[in-house]
Amino acid sequence: MRIVRDFETETAFEVVAPEAVLCPFMFNSPHSGSRYPASFLAASRLDPQRIRRSEDAFVDELFASALTHGAPLMRANFPRAFLDVNREPYELDPKMFAGRLPSYANIRSLRVAGGLGTIARIVAEHEEIYAGPLDVDEALQRIERIYKPYHATLRRWLARQHVTFGYAVLIDCHSMPSLIRGMDNRNRPDFVLGDRYGTSCGASLVDGAVEILRSLGYAVARNKPYAGGFITEHYGRPGKGLHALQVEINRGLYMNEETYERTDQFERLVRDLGLFVAEITALGGSGLRAEPLAAE
Repeated sequence: MRIVRDFETETAFEVVAPEAVLCPFMFNSPHSGSRYPASFLAASRLDPQRIRRSEDAFVDELFASALTHGAPLMRANFPRAFLDVNREPYELDPKMFAGRLPSYANIRSLRVAGGLGTIARIVAEHEEIYAGPLDVDEALQRIERIYKPYHATLRRWLARQHVTFGYAVLIDCHSMPSLIRGMDNRNRPDFVLGDRYGTSCGASLVDGAVEILRSLGYAVARNKPYAGGFITEHYGRPGKGLHALQVEINRGLYMNEETYERTDQFERLVRDLGLFVAEITALGGSGLRAEPLAAE
């Protein structure tokens, strides 16, 4: 964790790009940010350790090999507990705020009901973040100043990939707790790949990703319990040559979930994910391009 003044003077997110973009893939790490504004921490009822429960720690580092293989990597510096760009822009819980939300806010989504909207009410394990009501204007400023520029940048890069290569592939990179609610923990997966049940990504690419990870010795599940969030659903349009695949990594593979420290297995996972990135970026072909429009 790094404490910062704000995201006016601090860079909220960045795209790290290779000297030459050599493939249609883009990697995105929207939840690995660990720079916490001092005012946000002051408004929270949680200590610095507990507020990190939702953080996908080190995921951007795990996928840093994307650059080696000619793919850009986008990463958030702001934490998920502060703002979640893997949500609709206005999934907001009115009970959290002092003041009236705009009429277009989505206040009834399942994610809002669970406390994990665009501005989250809780971190993992259902711990309330804020000591008191948050000003509505503060929430809307986070969306205007960070959320919207984040997605504008992501769209621009994917459009560039699509124009250059004829199709684009977004790998949305996340981590998950080692103990997953609703699953038999004796058989918990190392990875969960989410393609919104076949709607966000070409099947050949997902099949290839599963095969690569299993060949490296990992247990892989598909869509359960994580089928992909807003980013996967929103950007995945296989019929238009736009593919989005969510990758969830079991945190127990590489970190101590209590102390937020890398374990001795961290470097091994970095090497294995380097092999994964090398092989998946080599996949492709005409089957991932936009389908031609039917004749009238």
